Amino acid sequence: MEKPYILAYGRVSEEALEKLSREYETVYFANGENLENERFRAVLQQAQAIVGVELEVNEELLDHAPELKVVSNVAVGYDNLNVTALSERGIAACHTPGVLNDTVADAVFGMVLASARRIPEMDRFVKEKKWNGVMPDEKFGVDVHHKKIGIIGMGRIGEAIAKRAALGFDMEVLYHTRSRKEKAENEYGAVYQELPDLLEQSDFVVLMTPLTPETEGLMGTEEFRRMKADSIFINASRGAVVDEEALVHALRNGEIRGAALDVFHQEPIQQDHPFLTMEQVITLPHLGSATAENENNMSLLAADNALQVLKGQKPAYMINQEIWKGRNKHE
Repeated sequence: MEKPYILAYGRVSEEALEKLSREYETVYFANGENLENERFRAVLQQAQAIVGVELEVNEELLDHAPELKVVSNVAVGYDNLNVTALSERGIAACHTPGVLNDTVADAVFGMVLASARRIPEMDRFVKEKKWNGVMPDEKFGVDVHHKKIGIIGMGRIGEAIAKRAALGFDMEVLYHTRSRKEKAENEYGAVYQELPDLLEQSDFVVLMTPLTPETEGLMGTEEFRRMKADSIFINASRGAVVDEEALVHALRNGEIRGAALDVFHQEPIQQDHPFLTMEQVITLPHLGSATAENENNMSLLAADNALQVLKGQKPAYMINQEIWKGRNKHE
């Protein structure tokens, strides 16, 4: 009997591809993974699983995938998936939360430190041979320790950031999220705040909320005006959660001190974007979870999710769990 097909694409590690290939016919696309690619369409027609990240899985693509049982994202985010369409067709949607919590939290805290102490700017200052042995007062940064950090979106990553802030830097942690987080309150002294209060009090505002219809454009003109003039804004969630024009205006008019951004409305960022000419803005290439170790761990978890579905087992990290209950009424 011919082995079922798995279509893998993009950022899937070699170890994960080998794992998939041991049990299923796995076809990997390093690029060109779209419906205009004839070979991609042919594999998609037979594929029972898709493993990868960022492919737009919509109605049109699903119409070309009659055998599909699972789409497994190599990422915690899943705004590339039409979950409603997948659920209507009984197709499992999976992702990889948990494995990247500490890696992303490390990156976010790096952004906090780099923006507060102006580290990228000072690196250029030295390399451009402007340092004459004296550190000019106007180049001074600000302290991080014992300041207030406001975390918008206290999920697993938010809690890992709170841990670093409270236990590593003696920071006061404020947070805003849909539901109270007792662990963060008990272990890190986190204090729940309504969003306006959090913005008005925080020295560092860290945005970690997922992109949903409710959060799109969450940070806009009014929100930036509420922030302290010497505060710093950090975004490591999704670009569309922020009104970028409002942020540019806030930075240009001194409404906030600076920003560190790992995500943007358009990625890669447009070459003429105002952020790229602003010394007080750190721009990063969506590196939150991008370490060699973590990329491999995410790929392996995504592979496991797909394999479990194909074997009739409930995957560890399934987004549309309601369809599994429909399939397995006695579970």
